[in-house]
Amino acid sequence: MNERTPAIAFEHVVKSFGAGRTVAVADLSLEVAQGEFLAIVGGSGSGKTTLLRLANRLIDPDSGTIRIQGNYIHNSDVIALRRSIGYVFQSGALFPHMTVASNIGITPRLLGTPPNDITARVDELIDLVRLDRNHKNRFPHELSGGQRQRVGVARALAAAPQIMLMDEPFGALDPLTRDALGDDYLGLHRKFGLTTVMITHDMAEALLLADRVAVMRSGRLLAQGTAKELASVDDAYVGELLRTPRRQALRLQSLLAKDTP
Repeated sequence: MNERTPAIAFEHVVKSFGAGRTVAVADLSLEVAQGEFLAIVGGSGSGKTTLLRLANRLIDPDSGTIRIQGNYIHNSDVIALRRSIGYVFQSGALFPHMTVASNIGITPRLLGTPPNDITARVDELIDLVRLDRNHKNRFPHELSGGQRQRVGVARALAAAPQIMLMDEPFGALDPLTRDALGDDYLGLHRKFGLTTVMITHDMAEALLLADRVAVMRSGRLLAQGTAKELASVDDAYVGELLRTPRRQALRLQSLLAKDTP
């Protein structure tokens, strides 16, 4: 395969829903390079999650094409496609009746991996996501939110995917856990040479973690690029998103200065 073949390519993709055919994604074209960490930012209803669900055929587009590793996904076996891509949900979306070990090992088991190999893989992943092995036999309701998200990341990595799709993976966590888990995931992304697409509403998080940020609004791709490239974009919404982290930092500085004796 040509090294320049993108890991993911959306080409003039359109998706609408409902009797009124509300457009969720409007003639969108976007490529994600091999090994890239792309964050997609936008408000509610911008089409971010729809785009992610299109990538592994949880839904199909009305028109346009999507390629994964150069292959058009409408020609792919949908089950094999989904098992080859890691997917992390906001809440972890763990199976509540299954232990941590069973949740992490479910995809390798479905792929026919021998039980001993699954056990070894589960132990390896628990270590990689910085969980205590004593948690293996616990159930999701016995874990903290951060621990559940770590299990979700481990489960998504279990079948050694090249691509990870992450839908607001850290959004429901407290600030300290969110920051730590984001840094830990970034380390895993680099360690394994993953291609990651992360949905977030937090521009600061996007800029700190991703190589490139794509901004969506009303189903359209407004801009994409590094922080420096986005700063030169002549769009009011993009500019407002970029100013948000700076405003928050200035307000925090001001509050801290008031509390200093």
